[in-house]
Amino acid sequence: MTFSPMTLASLAPALPEMYLTGAICVLLLVEVFFGKDRRSLVAGLTLVVLAVGAVLTLSVGAVTGRTLLFDGLYVADGLGTLLKVAGFVTVGLALFYSGGYLDRRHIRGGEYYVLALTALLGIFVLISANSLLTVYVGVELLALSLYALVAFDRDSGLAAEAAIKYFVLGAIASGTLLYGLSMLYGMTGTLDLDRLAIGAAGAQGAGIMIGTAFVVVAVAFKFGAVPFHMWVPDVYHGAPTSVTLFIGTAPKLASFALAIRLLAHGLGIAPGNWTQMLAIIAVLSLLTGNVVAIAQANLKRMLAYSAIGNVGFILLGFVCANTAGYQASLSYTLVYVLTALGSFGVMLLAGSAQGEAEEIADYKGFAAREPWLALLMLVLMLSTAGVPPFVGFWAKLWIIQALLDSQHLWLALTAMAVSVIGAFYYLRVVWYMYFEPAAPAHAPAPAPAARVVLTLNTLAVLLLGLLPNVLLAVCARLIGAI
Repeated sequence: MTFSPMTLASLAPALPEMYLTGAICVLLLVEVFFGKDRRSLVAGLTLVVLAVGAVLTLSVGAVTGRTLLFDGLYVADGLGTLLKVAGFVTVGLALFYSGGYLDRRHIRGGEYYVLALTALLGIFVLISANSLLTVYVGVELLALSLYALVAFDRDSGLAAEAAIKYFVLGAIASGTLLYGLSMLYGMTGTLDLDRLAIGAAGAQGAGIMIGTAFVVVAVAFKFGAVPFHMWVPDVYHGAPTSVTLFIGTAPKLASFALAIRLLAHGLGIAPGNWTQMLAIIAVLSLLTGNVVAIAQANLKRMLAYSAIGNVGFILLGFVCANTAGYQASLSYTLVYVLTALGSFGVMLLAGSAQGEAEEIADYKGFAAREPWLALLMLVLMLSTAGVPPFVGFWAKLWIIQALLDSQHLWLALTAMAVSVIGAFYYLRVVWYMYFEPAAPAHAPAPAPAARVVLTLNTLAVLLLGLLPNVLLAVCARLIGAI
């Protein structure tokens, strides 16, 4: 671990954040000064910014070791590089899939793309946070951007209602996090996560336990875990589908970063303070998400409860409180984000100018109308259900193996049981597509470029399933270095 002096060369590890901040400013100017052509121009420039950012991050990002900047507020390491590249790719795919949908809904304002990049900047701040102060700044920057995105469709009362619910509950969660962080600071006398780990281990008592409990509540809210999940189905359902796609994918990377930096690193020396709380939250999320999803008729709400169930798996990796558990959680997070991108991408492409394909019943006979999109959805649903040889199977298996290795037999058995339950509602979508008579439906929008990218997205789900050790080796190497 090294502290770098404040020179231009030493700031290279923070180049992704500086580059993204500059790009946001440029896009704001383009939005203001380029007249009625600004929307398509901003959309195209945003995708270019994201592609260049991913390459830039790979070229300057740390692979091994840890470098601290800004008096220890910022950390650059291999895990941060991976998550930032994943963030660029995830947001790029989410915006690319959403282009046709935003045109159909006439909500393709240039500020939509600026808000998406601002949210990504908040994700990056969280990924590289090495201080309680930086953690809170990242959480708020991401949250405020997401509130605005949910309410972006000004003509939709449902979106406005969802945004208000999200804002109110999010404000409560932010206050809870701030109170928990202030208690940890008061008990340890430091904001630095490196020193916090030592201070928390040496200051056992009610104050540390209460502060940790408030932090765990905030982490659970950001993940959308039970019992702090109330916002998830309403926001997923009420927000425009393009925003639902964004919220269901990119912020999961931030939630993982929040947990790994704050819990596994900052409070990692005394995991007994938070692992039992996470175990209860994880089990409740697994049961609630997978059982309630069965009753959903709306595909967006079904995927919302599916997200809650999948968050339970991610948290189970943290319950192990060891390297194997953390790397299993990282693998699961990346796999879930990749699969969710494809699932929502199919939903966006299945819609048309006359209506959106948001109800499960809209997919009756979908294989007859759109055989290729139906095949892609089949692969994605089977992977999310944990069916081999797709990568979703390996992601679940790695979590269960980590639980067994850390002597959490009852949690492993619970995870296996709910996986069987969860397979039902994923396979129900497949049944509707292939075995139900076709329902009257409007023709989907063509979007040939989006179909090609969606095919590559789905192919990655298959290839990672056929070569699972590649992903696991990368995650093991990066988690082992933090």
